[in-house]
Amino acid sequence: MFSWVSKDAHRKKEPELFQTVADGLRKLYNQKLLPLEETYRFHDFHSPALEDADFHNKPMVLLVGQYSTGKTTFIRHLMEQDFPGMRIGPEPTTDSFIAVMHGPVEGVLPGNALVVDPKKPFRKLSAFGNAFLNRFMCAQLPNPVLESISIIDTPGILSGEKQRISRGYDFAAVLEWFAERVDRIILLFDAHKLDISDEFSEVIKALKNHEDKIRVVLNKADQIETQQLMRVYGALMWSLGKIINTPEVVRVYIGSFWSHPLLIPDNRKLFEAEEQDLFKDIQSLPRNAALRKLNDLIKRARLAKVHAYIISSLKKEMPNVFGKDNKKRELINNLVEIYVKIEKEHQISPGDFPSIKKMQDILMTQDFSKFQAIKPKLLDAVDDMLANDIAKLMVLVRQEESQMTNQVVKGGAFEGTMNGPFGHGYGEGAGEGIDDVEWVVGKDKPTYDEIFYTLSPVNGKITGASAKKEMVKSKLPNTVLGKIWKLADVDRDGFLDDEEFALANHLIKVKLEGHELPADLPSHLIPPSKRRGE
Repeated sequence: MFSWVSKDAHRKKEPELFQTVADGLRKLYNQKLLPLEETYRFHDFHSPALEDADFHNKPMVLLVGQYSTGKTTFIRHLMEQDFPGMRIGPEPTTDSFIAVMHGPVEGVLPGNALVVDPKKPFRKLSAFGNAFLNRFMCAQLPNPVLESISIIDTPGILSGEKQRISRGYDFAAVLEWFAERVDRIILLFDAHKLDISDEFSEVIKALKNHEDKIRVVLNKADQIETQQLMRVYGALMWSLGKIINTPEVVRVYIGSFWSHPLLIPDNRKLFEAEEQDLFKDIQSLPRNAALRKLNDLIKRARLAKVHAYIISSLKKEMPNVFGKDNKKRELINNLVEIYVKIEKEHQISPGDFPSIKKMQDILMTQDFSKFQAIKPKLLDAVDDMLANDIAKLMVLVRQEESQMTNQVVKGGAFEGTMNGPFGHGYGEGAGEGIDDVEWVVGKDKPTYDEIFYTLSPVNGKITGASAKKEMVKSKLPNTVLGKIWKLADVDRDGFLDDEEFALANHLIKVKLEGHELPADLPSHLIPPSKRRGE
């Protein structure tokens, strides 16, 4: 009886169906998380409310570094094109935040116009005032790289005491605002200038909750010798270890990210491999954008919950009539104890709590009488979002990723090493001899033949057991030798003739030199007698 009632109640608990991840995140935020944030004044303490553009914008890359570390040059290198407002020089040249974005025609949008555009994810930057907005612009241009990502160039951080001169706006706070919304943060260092100034140290600390987005680039590395480079790298790792203060080692890419000839070409292979790794990381951003936004929303929801507990606890402790000011000071001074109490009462990880110093500073200016008591319904809605709706979105994320396997950043420098003889690793390892008329294994075949005929071939072939005795001398694992055998036994008869044996030894050499084995035997390595039509 009344079975339809229970069905309807069950339907309400079902996670909502969404068409796209971005759409789902936007709806969840507006319906379940935003009410909690507004009730407990989350936006006054931590981060402005998210807008529709935050969920639908392209992946963004934020470049941060001291002046003359090559940030603007790095952007130009990626796009292989100048952009409006670009200035490059050894002195502090970039004095503005420049959002380099795709547009049908070249042009510059000033900051004040930019923060009123609902299609751009920058509206909340208006809170930093005119001093900042006069130093903020958007450079638009039709560039293929910018069809997939946007890049944020930042003012060079000054070294020494020069940064004590006020910029007129909170530089670290602006960077923290961007850090919350971007997909990748690239910290650039000059191989000649590793001193980390006070302002740079503050900036890195402001990025503290976003270590997963940070990549470090040691730029202009072609200007120093190998031995010096090794020492510079060690010094950089030591300096970063002191500031970032995490047990994990930060990933540092070494190279010279511009299109000029290498001054000292000794480490060319290293620089090429490092550049390729960094490019792959940047190219994967469009594919992983939905997952990043989902991850950021979960982080925000956890912080919003903790913030609600803190605010409601402070409200609960306040007297109704007399002694409010004294109690307010007492509560702010004892904020550590309130954190510990909330942590135990609600089983919350200490890592989810905001900075005590930051909270104390903001609480000094707040009116505690306007704080709200705990509202279980609002917290339950966020818990339901984290427990049910997010799980549903995770399935959608995987579906979207599988449909976007080919969606990578294209154009500019990303095309330079895709194909042809200048592709990464072309002509090396298993690719050696790819353009040669003669079989590349042939030059070493006489040496391999001498070994082959000591293994007592029958009808011109040796057995797997005989080949194994010789191949294990390489000390390679059986898993690797098994793959080499499979590649070398071209006719799949379980024996090796002299050409196949020579091929097996060539592949062993490739592996011993540190290269990867191919999944399938490339056509230029097939022995001449096994090639069709010959």
